[in-house]
Amino acid sequence: MRSVNGALILVNIAVFLLQLQAPDALLTTYALWPFGLHDVSESGRVIGFAPWQLLTSAFLHGGTSHLALNMFALWMFGRDCERALGAGRYLALYFASVLTASLVQLGVSSMAAGAYPTVGASGGVFGVLLAFAMLFPERRVMLLFPPIPMPAWLFVTLYGLVELANGVFGTQAGVAHFAHLGGMLGAWLLLRHWRRAAG
Repeated sequence: MRSVNGALILVNIAVFLLQLQAPDALLTTYALWPFGLHDVSESGRVIGFAPWQLLTSAFLHGGTSHLALNMFALWMFGRDCERALGAGRYLALYFASVLTASLVQLGVSSMAAGAYPTVGASGGVFGVLLAFAMLFPERRVMLLFPPIPMPAWLFVTLYGLVELANGVFGTQAGVAHFAHLGGMLGAWLLLRHWRRAAG
């Protein structure tokens, strides 16, 4: 039986292949757009926010490297999280992270100047990353640049602080830093709820 994590990776890849065939059609309908109506398409079509975009935007990506990085992180951290939580709870955690990431990004992008779409599984991936740190806080994680091993709790804490700084100071334009933080928030709230319910 294929894992939920594996299925999520396969669905993301399949949607990206569809996106390559009709990028404008998928982006205008299923990417996450800010509140309001925006005339940004070449056809003159007016684009705006629709509720389904809170979830569908997480299955679209801005390019091959964007997809590859997200799917690698999901493969790397999601497997152990699914084993620890079980398939049902893991899926719930992933989509809770996607939803909170989209809601946070919707609020931020709706206050910003200009209209641009948000796409990517990063909100769900960052939720999984936060869950990994909470479930396996002392597991060693090796950074790529520089190659320094550190416990998962420290890695995720530092990563979250970097995302917050980048979001506040506007560095790395085009990256939805607050969506990443929103994904972490969703995972933290759900894991905290489950722990309280378990007593």
